[in-house]
Amino acid sequence: MTIAVIGRGPIGSAAARHLARAGHGVVLIGPGEPADKGTHKGVFASHWDEGRITRALDPDPFWSAVSRASIARYAEIEAESGIDFFTESGALIAGPADGEFMRSVAAVQAEAGIAAETLTGAALAARFPCFAFPEGIEARYEPRGAGHVNPRRMVAAQTESARRAGAEVMEATALRLETSGKHARVITDAGDVTANRVLVANGGWANTLLPAPLPLAVYARTIAFFAQAPDAGLGDMPTLVYRTPAGDVPYLLPPIRYPDGRLYVKIGGDPEDTRLETPEAVGDWFRSGGSATVGDQLRRLIEGLMPALDTSAMHVEPCVTVFTPEDRPAIRRLGPRLAVAVAGCGRGAKCADELGRRAAEVVAG
Repeated sequence: MTIAVIGRGPIGSAAARHLARAGHGVVLIGPGEPADKGTHKGVFASHWDEGRITRALDPDPFWSAVSRASIARYAEIEAESGIDFFTESGALIAGPADGEFMRSVAAVQAEAGIAAETLTGAALAARFPCFAFPEGIEARYEPRGAGHVNPRRMVAAQTESARRAGAEVMEATALRLETSGKHARVITDAGDVTANRVLVANGGWANTLLPAPLPLAVYARTIAFFAQAPDAGLGDMPTLVYRTPAGDVPYLLPPIRYPDGRLYVKIGGDPEDTRLETPEAVGDWFRSGGSATVGDQLRRLIEGLMPALDTSAMHVEPCVTVFTPEDRPAIRRLGPRLAVAVAGCGRGAKCADELGRRAAEVVAG
């Protein structure tokens, strides 16, 4: 069976790998990253970045389970492709000790048997002096199998592994689908692709191709980056997801080297949701460069949490997240020749291999 996978992002490239390894003919379709995003008129992708948090701990059992399944295969994907993408820096998840967030994290840890250390008060401050948590905060630290992935390299690794398993990779933008005949046809800007079935895995752009729109909510996100000197003393900094007493949920990554050669500490977690209602609005958002107002809010958050951090050199970048009403990925058949796998709900990168595996099973029947 020949299956066309539309979307060369984390989920689509993972699905292509699993399908090719299962013996199917696979055509993985999607454009490359543009050289100049400010003038780019085509589709965009949020994985064009160097750092995403990965961890097993989560307040939601589903997201913990799919993350653990993916993390268990990182080494296999790296070995198959020859491309490394995972850094085991350790991961911290924290919040008010008496709050529902950390109670849920503790319940998931106990149920799944996740190895993590619980830290509070002076012990937390001594272990991670780069952070200045207020009183009453509890943190759980995963030292193994957690840290961050490079999403660009992860997608490259999945794509190369799929290619080595026999998949064809087509650098093109899908324009429309025809799935009502004996075969499915994908019309792209580089020619047509005929297949037995099609998997649409192109994130926030899915409804531009599907015959009936899914209830997807696409939100604008702004990420702030703070340039750091190599001797900034943050070599032991883990990733952090933090439920603040005020209810915000910022996330931080330790210094990561970006294509410009500089090291950046990254913080995300918009205090407000800004919904993008049309594909044109999504494109405009990516070309905008992000929100300076949100950048200032993120600066204040990180200065309160990491008072010794150098925040003098900051820039922001735009991103989007795609959610469903159920806070679960939309992985389902939409017809005899069509399936969809979209909506990472803000956590999709770390668990993309398992979401792609499930998508491969769905589209293959």
